Amino acid sequence: MNFGRRRFVQLGVGAALSFDVNRLLAQGVSTHTAKPVPRPAASGRPFNAHFVDVAAAAGLYAPVVYGDTEIKKYIVESTGCGCAFIDYDNDGWMDVFVLSGTRLGGPPDGTTNRLYKNNRDGTFTDVTEKAGLRFLGWACGVCIGDYNNDGFDDIFCTNFGQNTLYRNNGDGTFTDVTKAAGLWSDQQRFGAGCTFVDYNRDGHLDLFVSNYVRFSFENAAVPGENANCRWKGIPVECGPRGLLTGKHSLYRNNGDGTFADVTQQAGIARAAATYGMTAVAADFDEDGWQDIYVACDSTPSLLFMNNRDGTFREEGVLRGAALSDDGMEQAGMGVGVGDYDLDGHLDLFKTHFADDANILYHNDGKANFEDATGSSHLGVETRYVCWGAGIIDLDNDGLPDLFMVTGHVYPQVERTLAQYPNKTPRAVFRNLGKGVFEELIQEAGPGVAAAHCSRGCAFGDFDNDGDVDILIINLNEPPSLLRNDLSGKSNWLKVKLEGVKSNRSAIGARVLVHYGGKTQAQAVLSQSSFYSCNDPRLHFGLGSSTSAYIDVYWPSGLHEAFRQTAANRLITIKEGVGLVPNRGWAKS
Repeated sequence: MNFGRRRFVQLGVGAALSFDVNRLLAQGVSTHTAKPVPRPAASGRPFNAHFVDVAAAAGLYAPVVYGDTEIKKYIVESTGCGCAFIDYDNDGWMDVFVLSGTRLGGPPDGTTNRLYKNNRDGTFTDVTEKAGLRFLGWACGVCIGDYNNDGFDDIFCTNFGQNTLYRNNGDGTFTDVTKAAGLWSDQQRFGAGCTFVDYNRDGHLDLFVSNYVRFSFENAAVPGENANCRWKGIPVECGPRGLLTGKHSLYRNNGDGTFADVTQQAGIARAAATYGMTAVAADFDEDGWQDIYVACDSTPSLLFMNNRDGTFREEGVLRGAALSDDGMEQAGMGVGVGDYDLDGHLDLFKTHFADDANILYHNDGKANFEDATGSSHLGVETRYVCWGAGIIDLDNDGLPDLFMVTGHVYPQVERTLAQYPNKTPRAVFRNLGKGVFEELIQEAGPGVAAAHCSRGCAFGDFDNDGDVDILIINLNEPPSLLRNDLSGKSNWLKVKLEGVKSNRSAIGARVLVHYGGKTQAQAVLSQSSFYSCNDPRLHFGLGSSTSAYIDVYWPSGLHEAFRQTAANRLITIKEGVGLVPNRGWAKS
């Protein structure tokens, strides 16, 4: 039974989902489906971005070990992990942090998360051991932020088991301060999404963590054991349905290196139970306070609106960002945040399971979202299980594109159903303007067309050449590093922010760039895509415009404007000070 979002709100989440118990029990993952809409004729426009995988040449050759390669016995093996661009040594060049898992029967030698230092010549050096970041276990998500405001970005990782906070010591090394910071849990958790967020505007980064399911190997069912352990009649790993939901947490930064659990008093615990995945924090209603959005698997996604008094109210369904347009829950996994239609407001792009459309939510600027999937032509693609995602201008034409990575969770299924391969290509949806997109795969280069079983991805300019490159997690293979070999003469601008009264990382800042009669909004995020973190330098394609006008809305509430900023350069803005010298950037 299908019913609209407004009817869903009237009935309440619990009542609506109770209509069809058989639907809920049919399989472990959301059963919502969407038939692909007809593809319009190709536009014939050239696409000047061209992606080539240079990971091997760059020295990113270690595989991301994650579960068995042929069959997944438990859900822990299948969800995978994220990655991050991070300038951990403040030299102005993006380094790379790649998460990893393990295997049920024991990890191959050398299995670990990995930190790669950027050598500034297109190559990287593995500095994991030197940095003190060796880790063995089931890593999931990563978020980046300077939680102690010392000028060096720190790393928080969610894991199955115990999460980890790594303090950047400023000398190329990190220290595990999880227990000292008050973030250790006596209970085993399935950590998922995470994001640093200054929710109370005190200048210190707080921390939100989503949890996926409650799971233990000792009590876990095996493939085919019950209705939640089958997909299209084939035995597969169980869940998430049939498993207890995870509990999401909010930790307040005490300003002394420690955190306090404020989940109850902040209202986070009052939200409906969900299978939480990627978490993003941004000011979606433009009131100057950070809100939190959580993509949720097979349950309604969550939108926590900031009450500006230290508490939140959950309004995902009410505001149109929780369900499909026909009022049904979907297998929400990844989230891109950006301004696809250049109206100055932050929109959402959420990825889903095979046989369903990914969803594009249009924001009216007051955090009321409308499903624009149909009008945008995004619904032409429903073949793949989709994960990491972004709203990012790949060809610098001034129109933000969409990008996503794909890969199945049931590797054994393709032996019976060839239409559901385990390894699948990435996809670009190039922005044609007026809210319409065109899917490109082969046309975007061999790095996009190549088939992998991917999960997280991060967007950043690793070679500092003025375009956006992409780092991608591939399960049981080395990661991909898609170098953007951009042609054409389109202009661009990068904006790096340094907080003073705001948190040093400027996480939560909203930037409007005005160019050629257009306005584009972006935000400094600690996590997006799927369990991943992008280059913190905001990248704006400007098309033919040679200059731009910039508005910066700092997390502290300060608004600053910068007129007639010349194109094709990075600018670094310090809160209350203005433009300051860039780190390590040759162009000026």
